[in-house]
Amino acid sequence: MRNYFNYFTEIEERFQQRRGSILLLSTLDWALIEMWHEAGIPLEAVLRGIDAAFDKYETRQKQARMQRVNGLAWCAQAVMQAAMEMSEAAAGSAAATTTAQDSGFEHERVAAHLIAAAEALDRATVADEACRATAARLRELAAEVRGGGDEKAAEVNLEGLERSLTVLEEKLYAALRAAAPETLLVGLKEHAALELAPYRSRMGVVQLRQVEQQFERKQLLVYYNLPRLSLFYMSQQ
Repeated sequence: MRNYFNYFTEIEERFQQRRGSILLLSTLDWALIEMWHEAGIPLEAVLRGIDAAFDKYETRQKQARMQRVNGLAWCAQAVMQAAMEMSEAAAGSAAATTTAQDSGFEHERVAAHLIAAAEALDRATVADEACRATAARLRELAAEVRGGGDEKAAEVNLEGLERSLTVLEEKLYAALRAAAPETLLVGLKEHAALELAPYRSRMGVVQLRQVEQQFERKQLLVYYNLPRLSLFYMSQQ
């Protein structure tokens, strides 16, 4: 099984390889990857979809000049098709529990990520109560990851931790959205609509709405200079 926490990195690398040049993923691209992950689309399906989209693009490019692919959303339909094909073909198998030891995520690095996020929330100037409560919970989780130096640290379930962080971020986002002025929220929606405009014909209604929501969430956190809690955003240093 592919490393659970390589999801973002491997998608980015495959897209760049097939495009033939380094292109930093946009906020929209990252929102799309988050949506795929939250929807439970396997990494292999995303990679197959990217390959299928570029194979089709390269065939058409030989027949007529086509505009260069500049965003991951261009592959959205092919990814969903690959996911459906894999789902139909799969007989189903139990997923192995991912632990800090077999994933390569050292306990101290995970704890440091949680503490850094807590410190950033301490400096927040919006939704004070929610930010402080989230920071406190992150420190508790960091202590659990470290395990006090005993054998408990070896039993940390990173997938379970990631689910906890997802819940915390959803609650934090709800508090931020409630505190944000209407003009800011309207502006974020307009920005999302503008960014997604070139890809609307390539995405289903449900998928489009999910990406819009992820995009707006990411932009709201950026606006208030608040951290992403997911371990996908943990420093690789």
